Amino acid sequence: MPDSIQVSFEFFPPATAKMETTLWESVQRLAPLAPRFVSVTYGADGSTRDRTHRIVSRIQAETELKGAPHLTCVGASRDEILEVAQGYWDQGIRQIVALRGDPPKGTDRYQPHPQGFPYAVDLIAALRRIGDFDISAAAYPEVHPEAPDPDFDLENLKRKIDAGANRAITQFFFDPDLFLRFRDRCVSQGVSVPVVPGILPITNFPQLTRFAAACGATIPQRLAERFAGLEDDIQTRKLIAASVAIEQVNRLRAEGITEFHFYTLNRAELTYAICHDLGLRPSSHLKAASKA
Repeated sequence: MPDSIQVSFEFFPPATAKMETTLWESVQRLAPLAPRFVSVTYGADGSTRDRTHRIVSRIQAETELKGAPHLTCVGASRDEILEVAQGYWDQGIRQIVALRGDPPKGTDRYQPHPQGFPYAVDLIAALRRIGDFDISAAAYPEVHPEAPDPDFDLENLKRKIDAGANRAITQFFFDPDLFLRFRDRCVSQGVSVPVVPGILPITNFPQLTRFAAACGATIPQRLAERFAGLEDDIQTRKLIAASVAIEQVNRLRAEGITEFHFYTLNRAELTYAICHDLGLRPSSHLKAASKA
């Protein structure tokens, strides 16, 4: 396995017993690739906090993986959020993905909790006061939908880094040039931490269009054309999806990118195939542990 390539994986808390089975099958399939960490999302409005905690705790207790819970500013006071963070620290969890969070369903704009942290930068600074967490923050190659302009968005990223973020993980994108231009802007503005591209393997194209509309990501026309007519052809969709993602990561790798974060949607097959193409191979002891 090439030492130069690092990966991390994102999962979301399952809502049903069947989905939980799928999640753990995916965790076991991907664990032997020895990711830097595996993150577990929090839910747009903070509604899955307890499920996130349970999944991360199980990952930490039953596997050799490092769990990285998402923690947001939405739906809780400062004291409540810091109590959760302290609990993670006491469990030995050292990775956190610190985010502002999305507005709750039914609302069209973000409003800070009256007793909460206003923004991610405030949350990150508070986490630093608890302990030496390894903190990931969010970045947006195509600009956050609520940012007035790219300069404002980049300044906000710099504030999060100055507050203590160890890396930035980007929103998903499909045009490698978008990421590369963003990376170059980060470097030119003094961003010194790794900026890790977020890669979303396409499992369902209509679902993807909804995701993209919600977060301001663009879908190139050529990508839509590659999936056209495959609504009822699962196998061909998987082949095209793998090809698209492999092309994307190899282009980025050719430009010096050596760390990738995969939005798995709790499915292992495509992510595993992409990592294999990157040259990652199962770590022997983790492979044995995953079968135990």
